[in-house]
Formats: sequence, structure tokens, C-alpha cells
Amino acid sequence: MASALRCNSCSAFNFVFMLYMVIERLKEGAAPEIYRRLRTKGRMMPEGLEYISSWINLDFKICWQLMQTEDFALFDRWIDNWRDLMDFEIVPVRTSADAVERMSAKL
Repeated sequence: MASALRCNSCSAFNFVFMLYMVIERLKEGAAPEIYRRLRTKGRMMPEGLEYISSWINLDFKICWQLMQTEDFALFDRWIDNWRDLMDFEIVPVRTSADAVERMSAKL
């Protein structure tokens, strides 16, 4: 499903590298297999898609990952490696510092 993901608001931003918050909803009972695959195969990210940091809730059901890329289409290739274990939502985000700078002009 290479065209499953769309970033409808990405063209509204003028970044060389766009930041994205990836929200992963783990399928029931999938956490052990996710960590097993991660240990044996790594993140399996295509070149050009960069992992920055992540957080997972205490019951291992939702993971938030901050990533960056110039090419939103790279997410399709990465997600193909994991879609059997989790569902994904990808949200373009900006840093708080960037938000303050952009809003300062409007104050």
C-alpha cells in the first residue's frame, strides 16, 4: 500500500527537513514481537528518514516518535516493515521555538 499515507498540509510549510510526530498504536499483544524485530533487524528505516526520539506509554499500547525527512513518501517504505504489528498516524509538527518565532510577527 505505497500510497496509503498522505501529508495534505506539508506543502504549506517551508522546511528543508520537515519534522513529524509519528503516533503508533500497537496491535493487541504485539509489543514483544515489535521489540524482538527491533532487536534483530533494527528500525528498518530507508535512507533519508531520520529517527530523532521516541516515547511509549506505560502499558505499551501507544508510541510517539519524532522523525524528520525531506521526502514524506519514505514513510510508506518504513511502515511496510511494521504495519502487521501497529497502525500509524503521521502529523507534521514544528518546534516550540519555531512556533514562538512565527507567532511573534502576528502579536
